[in-house]
Amino acid sequence: MSRLPSLRRPPIGFAHRGARANAPENTLEAFRLAVRLGATGLESDVWLTADGVCVLDHDGVIGSRVRRRAIATLERRELPDFIPSLEELYQDVACGVGATLELALDVKDTAAAARVIDIARHAGAEDRLWLCHPALEVVASWRGLSDGVKLVDSTRLKRLTEGPERRAARQRSLGVDAVNLHASDWSGGLIALFHRFERFALGWDAQLPRVLDELLDAGIDGVFSDYVERMSDALIRSETGQARNRPPT
Repeated sequence: MSRLPSLRRPPIGFAHRGARANAPENTLEAFRLAVRLGATGLESDVWLTADGVCVLDHDGVIGSRVRRRAIATLERRELPDFIPSLEELYQDVACGVGATLELALDVKDTAAAARVIDIARHAGAEDRLWLCHPALEVVASWRGLSDGVKLVDSTRLKRLTEGPERRAARQRSLGVDAVNLHASDWSGGLIALFHRFERFALGWDAQLPRVLDELLDAGIDGVFSDYVERMSDALIRSETGQARNRPPT
């Protein structure tokens, strides 16, 4: 099968919450390992603490089932040490060995968006920041905060009630750069449609080698995976045109 062109060359391999298949997710350990395993991008979720610090955690709550507390109600010093701040990530990974890394952040606390952009700007990485949110109007409202940041409409195909073509047109008119759909939602034709509107196509939950290869063959611009080694190998195959002669998975 001939490969379809992507807008992004080479496509980005985002390590989902770091190398979470091999290390505790959303920790500096996981992010460091992802870089060593060949990730060209990192992904996480960002929240704002009560004292205004951007931290990386998936659920936004800490504690046991009996006593769970929202990160938004706590100061940075009250959080467990394993939860990193965004500034720590940039200092430790993204501006160190990963100085060319792309960073995708699912902005779970919308109040964090402006602070996130300021931190990325200070790190000299504003143009490598991808801000994601499931509400198109919300993510579009961040365009006024930065011309360089990439804005991502994170959704599912079934939620595009107006149809993919009108959604792509709306994204373009609002200044939203990319759409992020589940890996199973994508086809070569759908990717080509968004490319026609010059919007990047990203695919999350791409875990199996077969799925990664199919997405990259179809012209995807970036993939998100827990399995960084598999993802890195697929990106190499995509760039070199290496044959894929593995048994079905």
